[in-house]
Amino acid sequence: MSYQVLARKWRPRSFSSLVGQEHVVRALTHALGSQRLHHAYLFTGTRGVGKTTLARILAKSLNCETGVTATPCGICSSCQEIDAGRFVDLLEVDAATNTRVDEMRQLLENAVYAPTRGRYKVYVIDEVHMLSNSAFNAMLKTLEEPPEHVKFILATTDPQKIPVTVLSRCLQFNLKQMPPLAISTHLAHVLQAEGVAFDLPALALIARSAAGSMRDALSLLDQAIAHGAGKVEEGHVRAMLGTVDLDYLYSILEAVQAGEAGELLRISADMSVRSLSFGAALQELANLLTSLQIAQCAPASVDDEDPDRTRLLQLSAAFSPEFIQLAYQIVVHGRTELSIAPDEYAGFIMTLLRLHGFRPDSVADVVSSVVPVRRAASKPSAAADMVLAASGAQAVKAESQANKPDSPEDGWHEIVARLQLNGLARELAQHCELRALGETKCVLRLAPAHAHLQMKPAPEKLQQALAVHFGRPMALRFELAQTGTDTPAATVGRERQERREKAIASIEQDAFVRDVIEGFDASLIESTIKPIE
Repeated sequence: MSYQVLARKWRPRSFSSLVGQEHVVRALTHALGSQRLHHAYLFTGTRGVGKTTLARILAKSLNCETGVTATPCGICSSCQEIDAGRFVDLLEVDAATNTRVDEMRQLLENAVYAPTRGRYKVYVIDEVHMLSNSAFNAMLKTLEEPPEHVKFILATTDPQKIPVTVLSRCLQFNLKQMPPLAISTHLAHVLQAEGVAFDLPALALIARSAAGSMRDALSLLDQAIAHGAGKVEEGHVRAMLGTVDLDYLYSILEAVQAGEAGELLRISADMSVRSLSFGAALQELANLLTSLQIAQCAPASVDDEDPDRTRLLQLSAAFSPEFIQLAYQIVVHGRTELSIAPDEYAGFIMTLLRLHGFRPDSVADVVSSVVPVRRAASKPSAAADMVLAASGAQAVKAESQANKPDSPEDGWHEIVARLQLNGLARELAQHCELRALGETKCVLRLAPAHAHLQMKPAPEKLQQALAVHFGRPMALRFELAQTGTDTPAATVGRERQERREKAIASIEQDAFVRDVIEGFDASLIESTIKPIE
């Protein structure tokens, strides 16, 4: 007997065996159970999510010899002929090759005749959006008022191209892409039934590569079984798909954390020898950084059965959440820049060295030493822009305890009042607390809740204004930590609240107001009271 590919062998033959489309199955099951049958259905969704499969199951439900049911028997002649693709009253049409009006008219001419074998004559038109406008017009009348024995099931990957006159005559169901977990679970079920040994991480790789398509996943599974000589193992699947071993990615982040640029170059050279895709490597690295951020924000969400759980949690503890955000941006932008790099290898190395350059232990030094303080009329440099972007991404660590100023609050309110600032730069200055002020350096503390104020070009404008105010170059540096109550913004807010409280007390003590409250059982709406500035 010839081999039957898994995508065909494991094609669902009932609603209960369909994976990942519960919302559609529920609606159709209820409709069939209550005999509320529409004359036209439209299934939309990307490739391999079950549009044609669902159409065939619906055709069986309508023509099963046991009656119209949501659970066709699968053993009667009608069900078996539909499964085999030879049921005379099921007409499957590929609109991609039958786009012309004459072909559509010829197809619909037979709609008036009663079904030969079944209860209903079912027309399944796949990729219906590829019909010509004339073909759509030809089917409108039949679609609007079909004979009672005719049902239309349309399927498409691009519903936007279907005329609204057709859409309005159909019940539309949007089939979702399969989540990776649902795909890998189904693949495990298939392999267990087939008696094929497998690794769960290998199935996760296949599920991710399938991009939501169960048909693609089963095709890749067939390929993986052949590639692994009857086994589905992670190493063989990675080699087949050209994906990067996670060990490389963890090693990259561990080298970044340790500050070992040489190790980053060694890993890159090893990946180059294996001819791995650097674009795919950066994509997987971005996925890993996402997992690290999730582990930092919600540690309980990390799967206990994940083989890399310990390593993932260790790395999540080694980096700050701010650096993970910065690293994610560097990796994503590095991937987009591969096409304009001298070659992919050079682009990949530069991306890793950028991670090394902005690693947590070096950012503070880079900000104070690499960023030259520019006078008000000077032009920003590219290096300064990159470092300011890093500070804007919240990657700057706190100032060393040894550099604490003797008087942290010394004159910052007066300095801010004299600076020529407006907009976001002024808001940034007002929410900062002075930590150190030297001949060539100014260190400010900013609360994490206001870290968004570091967006470019606010830090640059504040630095320029300080240089003008003091008449000398000033290196500006931020530390993210909780501020006290002595920032200019806090002082202004406190004074405003005090004035508002005085205004409320003054109104409450007014004799006329008291008489109105007592005589009419009125109440004072304090939120509407504003002090006179």
